[in-house]
Amino acid sequence: MNQSNLAVRKQPSPAWEMATVGLAFKRALVSQCHPRMLVALFLPFIIALLGAIILLWAFWDPLTGWLNVQASDWGVVNQIDQWMLAIGLFSIKLYLVPLLAVGILLPISGILGLVIAAVFVMPIVLRHLEKTEYQGVSRQGRFSTTVGAWNAAWVGVLFAIGWVLTMPLWLIPPFAVLLPIFWWTFAFTRMLRVDATIEHASAQERRLLWRMHNRQWWVIGFILALINLFPPAWLFLPVFSALVFAHFGLESLRRLRAQNVIDV
Repeated sequence: MNQSNLAVRKQPSPAWEMATVGLAFKRALVSQCHPRMLVALFLPFIIALLGAIILLWAFWDPLTGWLNVQASDWGVVNQIDQWMLAIGLFSIKLYLVPLLAVGILLPISGILGLVIAAVFVMPIVLRHLEKTEYQGVSRQGRFSTTVGAWNAAWVGVLFAIGWVLTMPLWLIPPFAVLLPIFWWTFAFTRMLRVDATIEHASAQERRLLWRMHNRQWWVIGFILALINLFPPAWLFLPVFSALVFAHFGLESLRRLRAQNVIDV
């Protein structure tokens, strides 16, 4: 991309950046109450639920068997387990292995729901918003379906691999909270910022939006990752997160074009 074609008039202040994030959440909350968006809630939730049932049915026995074998080599866990049995308490392995299995399978079904939201729900969200609040924002994206599906796929796969590989670090107390927040922040941000802009922004506009508002994209992902820690949020979060990113992306694109940042 020719950098001479890009001319940013001024850098927004941190206060203005956070105000735009708050505005995106406020608008997303209002949009979520629309009947069409309420109906859209069920698609990713049903897919995630079915995915969880299939994963638990197909992989529960092999996964718990493999974890039991691996647990025999965990020195610290074995010592704690023997100590608890010696004083007449329960075996920690009896509960640790099922918890680990659930901790692996449920997030994988959750990321499947987010992929469904990114690929199938986000277009519904964008069509709804462009007919209501962003009528003047024209579509200039190309190959949006292919690019969006590929991005969702690689982010989902990397999330699943990274989640499983870093689970041993959960034995260190801070990481049991920090790692889920990190991986979900990564998933929300890297997946939905693409789908929120791929249909309306050109390739140059997308790169500029991602660079100009990089901090805000990650703040939005971080806030959604914190909300995701509470299980009741799993019902509405895939669609709500799509709405937040769509509002922020379309509003940022509208302001970008209004300022004539890109010289066509």
